[in-house]
Amino acid sequence: MKEASVLCLLFLTSVFYWTTSQARLTVSPSSSQFFDGDFVTLSCEEDDSSAGWSLRRNTSTDTRAECEEWGQLTGSSCTTSSIVLLDSGVYWCESREGPISNMVNLTVTGGSVILQSPVLPVMEGDDVTLLCKTKTTPSNLPAAFYKDGSLIRKQPTGHMTIQHVSRSDEGLYKCDISGHGESPSSWITVTEKNTTTPPPTSTPPPTSTPPSTATPPPKTTSTLTFPAASSPLLPVLLTAGTLCVIALVVLLIVLVERYVDRKLQGETSTFRLFKNSRFKNVLLSVLYLDTRDN
Repeated sequence: MKEASVLCLLFLTSVFYWTTSQARLTVSPSSSQFFDGDFVTLSCEEDDSSAGWSLRRNTSTDTRAECEEWGQLTGSSCTTSSIVLLDSGVYWCESREGPISNMVNLTVTGGSVILQSPVLPVMEGDDVTLLCKTKTTPSNLPAAFYKDGSLIRKQPTGHMTIQHVSRSDEGLYKCDISGHGESPSSWITVTEKNTTTPPPTSTPPPTSTPPSTATPPPKTTSTLTFPAASSPLLPVLLTAGTLCVIALVVLLIVLVERYVDRKLQGETSTFRLFKNSRFKNVLLSVLYLDTRDN
């Protein structure tokens, strides 16, 4: 759980590292781990002194606490003559306008072993040296180095150099000295190397390409762009077509109703004719003659 919280804090450190180029937080001695009682100085290296940079920290007991609350301020540097366990936390520089510098996670231990590792992110291709040291004995004892909980190698002199680091070397490191104990874990961040884009080379003008190798004019371009150009008319055409269909349906319904009305009117006139007594008598006479002939 403790390593997970350290991992989270150091992830934030890597995320916010390049948020501003106006100030950079440095630590002296250059380490992210210290023994209880060590002398530590943190400095804001400013590009713009008028920005009013101040050193702040978040610990288990402080939130955005300034240097005056936990150290001695001298110019843009803050010194702690005897750092204690409660000083473990995240430190950064902040200006009045709001921008912040890189964040640094410092770990203070009451144990007898620490791992000295780069405080700031390292760049791809650089060499990184890790030093495993004790508080009371010389720092050249054999030590075992671990990354993400797995043993990397054992070194007889207590230091290990990772040559030409890459992004795969990023992780949580710690060390162990037999008979003295294990150090806390520290996260090492590896950033991509700043590659400057070379200036564009002069290219021959398109007309210099031989006709045989020249690319034919893209006929499909006009075909592809034509629907895009006429696409705004498509909703209008669809609406007009829909209205025409509705008008035809209404006209058909009107014609059918008229036809039905005329047919009904014809049947009514025939019925009225049938009711006429003269027509009735004639019809009965015809029927009578027809039955007699049969």
